[in-house]
Amino acid sequence: MKALKALLSGNGRQFGMIFALVVLIALFQWLTGGKTLTPTNMINLFNGNSYILILAVGMVFVIIAGHIDLSVGSVAAFTGILVAMAMRDWGLPWYAGVLLGLLIGAAIGAWQGIWVAYVGIPAFIVTLAGMLIFRGANQWVGQSNTVPVPQDFQVIGAGYLWEIGPDTGFNNLTLLLGLLLAAVVIVGEIRRRAKTAKIGSVNPPVWVSVVKTGLLVAAILYATYLFSTGRPGTSFPISGIILCVLVIFYVFISTKTVIGRHVYAVGGNLHAAELSGVQSKKVNFLVMMNMSILASLAGMIFVARSTASGPFDGTGWELDAIAAVFIGGAAVSGGVGTVVGSVVGGLVMAVLNNGLQLLGIGADRTSIIKGLVLLVAVALDVWNKSQGKPSIVGLITRNFGGKAGKPVVSPPVNPKPEMPTGTKSTIGTDA
Repeated sequence: MKALKALLSGNGRQFGMIFALVVLIALFQWLTGGKTLTPTNMINLFNGNSYILILAVGMVFVIIAGHIDLSVGSVAAFTGILVAMAMRDWGLPWYAGVLLGLLIGAAIGAWQGIWVAYVGIPAFIVTLAGMLIFRGANQWVGQSNTVPVPQDFQVIGAGYLWEIGPDTGFNNLTLLLGLLLAAVVIVGEIRRRAKTAKIGSVNPPVWVSVVKTGLLVAAILYATYLFSTGRPGTSFPISGIILCVLVIFYVFISTKTVIGRHVYAVGGNLHAAELSGVQSKKVNFLVMMNMSILASLAGMIFVARSTASGPFDGTGWELDAIAAVFIGGAAVSGGVGTVVGSVVGGLVMAVLNNGLQLLGIGADRTSIIKGLVLLVAVALDVWNKSQGKPSIVGLITRNFGGKAGKPVVSPPVNPKPEMPTGTKSTIGTDA
């Protein structure tokens, strides 16, 4: 028991979501007779859900700031149809189409951000209106028809890492990517221990770090094996590369920058954040704008994978993204959540959906099961916090992307009315 507590840093709930994901994969691997952990299935699972995971990356910032965005599916569909028509009718190259789509997303996000941040209308109402407006605009502009996209554009949604080098029986680029990631994990753990020792803190026993790092590296290498041994012409998806880059970028934004900490401060305590000098209107505007940009990117990736834009693209995407964020540990009241946690929550939903499909479960029962999983995950977290204990899902990814041993969220701010004039605020500055 002592060994287990040491391995889990004294808290068996800390890696609950990771355990849940592993258990879910193992369960479906057994129930489906080994169909879950096959190269083809894992490649299809990741490729088919990357756009939802991208939406979850943006949605977590919206929810941390205390808002909700119901328009992301419609924004994605509207952007998809405009980009598809622009490439078809104007002959735009694929990269110009991608740039156009991102600009459309930025314009839509600015429009909605102004209403939320500067007019003061709740984001729920603004984005509900946006959901109706851009869904109708998608069908009006495209006249409810499908519009195909050129083959070179399809690479961002249906492409894979190409083959290079000698024939090793693996996709060499995928293999190199996996080995590089494993090396980063090992070096990161070594540097973390060195940094902890340098500041005089106590490191866990060496064997604890070895076991934790070894398990993570083993999982990375096994995933690398699956992605690099798929059927000819497939490997790690290009959409997965885009997702990984976004996760790294937004983890940095949320944990190492002033604007990232201001988002947490605004969601945690708006009044206190404003008294401490945080420009809440600017934060809310940027959060809404960022969400629409990522929604546009997700829409283009989906269209590229589907080879055409259609009138019903994006239906229900906002619900999947919101579910992923809440399962990943975000708080309904705002101020809590992580990028990595949201991606893990999205993977839980993706594995659940994939496993039920492999078992031949109908869409009706699949929807019921997914709803129950979301309800139970949030209910357990709320119950645990009501007992005066740490949040289960709030602790899951606290050591991922943040400072060692510290939560990712900003500390609460308690400004005092008698604070002397000229006193500097500590919000938004690195410790």
